[in-house]
Parts: sequence; C-alpha cells; structure tokens
Amino acid sequence: MQETSLRKRREDEKSLQSTEPKTTNLQKELGLFSGICIIVGTIIGSGIFISPKSVLSNTEAVGPCLIIWAACGILATLGALCFAELGTMITKSGGEYPYLMEAFGPIPAYLFSWTSLFVIKPSSFAIICLSFSEYVSSPFYAGCSPPQVVVKFLAAAAILVITMVNALSVRLGSYVQNVFTAAKLVIVAVIIISGLVLLAQGNTKNFENSFEGTKLSVGAIGLAFYNGLWAYDGWNQLNYITEELENPFRNLPLAIIIGIPLVTGCYILMNVSYFTVMTATELLQSQAVAVTFGDRVLYPASWVVPLFVAFSTIGAANGSCFTAGSVPGELVYVAGREGHMLKVLSYISVKRLTPAPAIIFHGIIATIYIIPGDINSLVNYFSFAAWLFYGLTISGLVVMRFTRKELKRPIKVPIVIPVVVTLLSLFLVLAPIISMPAWEYLYCVLFMLSGLIFYFLFVRYKFGWAQKISSKYPPRDGLAVSEARQAPHPAAPSDPRPRCSSQELMQLTNFTSSLGGRLTPSPQ
Repeated sequence: MQETSLRKRREDEKSLQSTEPKTTNLQKELGLFSGICIIVGTIIGSGIFISPKSVLSNTEAVGPCLIIWAACGILATLGALCFAELGTMITKSGGEYPYLMEAFGPIPAYLFSWTSLFVIKPSSFAIICLSFSEYVSSPFYAGCSPPQVVVKFLAAAAILVITMVNALSVRLGSYVQNVFTAAKLVIVAVIIISGLVLLAQGNTKNFENSFEGTKLSVGAIGLAFYNGLWAYDGWNQLNYITEELENPFRNLPLAIIIGIPLVTGCYILMNVSYFTVMTATELLQSQAVAVTFGDRVLYPASWVVPLFVAFSTIGAANGSCFTAGSVPGELVYVAGREGHMLKVLSYISVKRLTPAPAIIFHGIIATIYIIPGDINSLVNYFSFAAWLFYGLTISGLVVMRFTRKELKRPIKVPIVIPVVVTLLSLFLVLAPIISMPAWEYLYCVLFMLSGLIFYFLFVRYKFGWAQKISSKYPPRDGLAVSEARQAPHPAAPSDPRPRCSSQELMQLTNFTSSLGGRLTPSPQ
C-alpha cells in the first residue's frame, strides 16, 4: 500500500507541469502592448465607481485616501507577479486550486474550491448588480437614498437577465461584454479628462490641508484596503494570458509592471477628479459619487454619467457571470477530478454549448446574497475570504521554494516579494477582525469551515450513503461532461448513459478548450 502511494506520488510529480489534456495551442499573437491593454481592460471595472466613498469613510481625509489607492495598486502588482510565477511553474487549470494542492495538500485546496463557488464568485456578482441598481435608481430619487426594496429588486432582475443571457448563448454573452467594456472606458476617460481640465483651471481648494482630520486605526486601514482592492480585483487572473503572449516569460512580468501601475494612475486621477468638485464631506454624503460629479461638471449633459456607469456595471456583472462558466467551470472540473466537487456543475449544454449548470448555480447564490446584504458588508465579506486565500496561495509559493526545488520556474520573483505579500494579506485578514469585529467575518469563517463537513463525508472517508447522494447526478439528455475535452472514447456497451455524437464531442472539445485558454474578464 505504501509502495503504491509512493509510486503515485512520483507519477504526480513527473506530470505536475503537464497533466492537462493536450489540445491545439492558441496562436501567440499578443505582444507587450496588447498584454498591457488586456490587463488594463480586465482590472478596471465597477469598483472605481463604488469604492471611493468607502475608502474615504475609513481614512476621513483626502491625503490618506489617495495614499491607500496607490498602496492598493502596489500590492496588486506584487501579488500579480507572484501569480505569474505560480502560473508558469504549475500549468494546471483551476486557478489557486492546484497551487494550494501542491503546496499544502487536499484540505486547503478543497476549502478554496468550496469558498470560491459559494462565497467569492457569487458575492462578487451580487456586489456588482447592487452597484448597477443603485446607479440606475439614483436619478429618480434626487437628494435621498433609493429605497432598499427598489435597489434589491433591480439587482435581482439584473442577475436574472444576465444569467439567462449567458446560459442561452456564449456568443451573445461575449457580444454584450464587448459593448459594455467600451462604455466603461468611455466614462473613465470622460471623468479623468474633466477632472484634469478643472485642476488646470485652479480647482485645488479641496487638496489644501489634505491630511487634516485624519483619524486612522488599524481596523480602518484594513477596511480601506478591502474597498480599494475590490476595485483592483482581477489581478490574480492575469497569468491566463500566458498562452497567447509572444515571449510570455519576458512580456508577462513587463505587462504586469506597466499595466497595473497604469490602472493605479487611472484610479488616482479619478479620485482627484472627484475632489476637484467635492469636498471630503460632500463626497461622503453623495449617494452616487460619479452621478454627483456629472451633475456639477457636465450639466446639462449630466445624464450621460449615470447611463454609462450603469453600462459599465452591467458589463462588469456580465463579465462575472460569463466567467462563471469558465473559471469556476474549470475549477469544478479540476476539483471533480480529485473527487472534491459534484461534477454536475461542470456539465455543459450540448444544444447551446454553454456551461448552463455553473452559470445558473452562480446566479441563484448571488440572488441569495442580495436579500440580506448591502454593498459595504458584501465587499468586506468578499475581501476577507478572497485575501485569506490569496495570502495562503502566495505563502505556498514561499513553501515550494524549499519543498519543490525541482520545478522549473520560467518566471521567478525575488523571495522577498511573496513574503511581503503574505504578511500584508495576514494583516488584511486579521486587522479588521481584531480592531473592528463584525458578524460577517464570523459568518464567513463558519461557512468556510463548514466545508470540512462535506470534505470528510464525501472525500476523505467516503461513507456509503454520502457516495449514493453524490452519484445521483449523471449527465442527462442535453448535458455533457466537460471532460469531453479529454480524448473521447466510445461508451462501453453496458453503459446506459446517453453519449454525444462525434460532431457534438468535437464542438464540446473546441468550446471547453477555448474556455481553458481565454483571459478571464474582471469579476468587478
């Protein structure tokens, strides 16, 4: 038994960097400039329209607020460099899952898959849809906050529509994504250019004594980082473009080093633009910061701002749902291969070639989150869970420097970088809990730990009755397992389950292969 386990371990080590099924490689058509553009377009999302108010509320002054935005950009850059090393060292699909599996074993990897599917991805979708509903409803409730019933109803409607669009057609979902991405870049450019013009005209009064009134605490700094880093979310997925980059081992780190600081510059300039027309107090009192900016700067064309911000947020929500079929689908596929997840979520529709189960599941959980939650509590909930696993994953990079020295590292960052990011992640996780404890952190921890119950029932000890439950979901008519991306083989004569035709298998293989190599849009 021990010899068998040792032999299996050696085989796993040999195949660590090549276990993914061999498919046709994507053409390397993206140069450094294209990589930078993709990074900028991927990260910039709805976060910059909802986070400025929350960051300022925790720093209470203009100066510290701008410093937090810059620090978040630096942290995102360092984290992205660490993930670039991980992604080129361990070339398995599934995001953080295979990194945690190789560094720490099955339990942390299982808890990541559990938390990602039930907390991180759905809460992100819910936050974006709530942001959309607030910006859509705010023009109809001038001078006061929109009723929560209206906000949540609109958010639920947005989740329903976006889920249906992406479950019915990948082509339609990607078309919607392209249109709304353009709208996002337009409104960002309008706000920055308007702010720079006002700044050149001498509107600098709100920057005088910019550190006056600062009352920072450890917990407030942590919460400010939570909200700032929400706007940068997506930095951890940049290694997905490696396969499409020319000379990726040179261009990927360069694209990160150039691209994320460009995003940081955009975010700082947008905040500066807000402060050219609003004091810190006025910004905190604003129900929708970008709408207030438009009312004061672009009147009588101020209606353009809420319209384009709504387009931006709905595009970000569509991107979050769109990736529910690729990133979580890949995660379920890889986790299911280890026996860590119900494979029903990795099935795709034979008729429409969409990962419908994963997308519908994603929409249902997101709808549940919007019922009791608000944007601030959900951002804290999301950031706490996300940075717990970001830190754990990057600490795994440090561990594997000593335990997996034999692995090839085409991109290798100085070890001080993952050490610093790990320590900062630990600070971000612990500081708000210690200084400003709140119920959402306890709920998040308890829910993540509840995954251990399912792990021991279905994975570790494999009780008979539990296995019967988990085996009740074979592929049905109209659905196929995403494992069709592997070399398909004829069904055994005794196998009664429906199988795809060779043409359908070819379509499924092409579809799932494209998901595995596609850059993941930002979940913001």
